[in-house]
Amino acid sequence: MTTTLRDLVGLGHQAASLKDSALIMIDCQNTYRRGIMQLEGVEPALQEAKKLLEMARDLKIPVIHIQHDAGPGSPYDVRADIGMISTEVAPIEGESVITKQFPNAFIQTELDAQLKTLGVHNIVLAGFMTHMCVNSTAHGGFNLGYAPIVVASATATRALPASDGSVVPAAAVHAAALAATRDLYAVVVDNPAALAA
Repeated sequence: MTTTLRDLVGLGHQAASLKDSALIMIDCQNTYRRGIMQLEGVEPALQEAKKLLEMARDLKIPVIHIQHDAGPGSPYDVRADIGMISTEVAPIEGESVITKQFPNAFIQTELDAQLKTLGVHNIVLAGFMTHMCVNSTAHGGFNLGYAPIVVASATATRALPASDGSVVPAAAVHAAALAATRDLYAVVVDNPAALAA
């Protein structure tokens, strides 16, 4: 029989409601919609992220947008269209935008300070990529004492090469990444509706 570390240590898998959380939109950039970094399932995931963002705005909870900047000429150049936050989920007045250079959005940014100022404990995560910046930020948040929640339908990733020369399909990477983070670091919910209570 399999179990999770969350179950063993008594954390369980009950998600806080969105109204009692802050929403962190991670790297919802054009980077992942086209070109070399285009993700499998990115468009449906972006629509789910948009639903989540609209819910958060209706509830008037804190919304923080994260963008990754790897500099001019890269697919993560925030000064160019390729690295901009996608129009569908673009920040509006009053929403914070934090630029990062590491997968974990807490590293060398003001994210932790902003959340502490807001008095936030529960953080809801959506965005890209599941196995990279979403997971890394969930792990980082957990290690700082936050209670991360990952919305599975609002994340996506890509196929990855394995050490034996085979290719791990994107769906398998996505599922394994969510399962690995769900083991301890975060509650994982299927979709935004799960946080509506």
